Amino acid sequence: MGKTLGEIKQALDVKIGQRLTLEANGGRRKTIERCGILAETYPSVFIVELDQDEHSFERVSYSYADVLTETVKITFTDEITKMA
Repeated sequence: MGKTLGEIKQALDVKIGQRLTLEANGGRRKTIERCGILAETYPSVFIVELDQDEHSFERVSYSYADVLTETVKITFTDEITKMA
């Protein structure tokens, strides 16, 4: 991912509609893993529509700063299949 907020946003802009896995810091040494589709990007945040069978709510949003500080780690499904 990019090294500035603008680079992170540009990298996510081209991946709208793709499946991804998020690993988010849940506090107190907890890691929350969520799967879904990158739905939209805005100037300060991006929206992920979650898989309904796995999660009780439909959407989550994170800021690009979360990605920059590695509070949220994003892995796109196509990247996983390329590595295998």
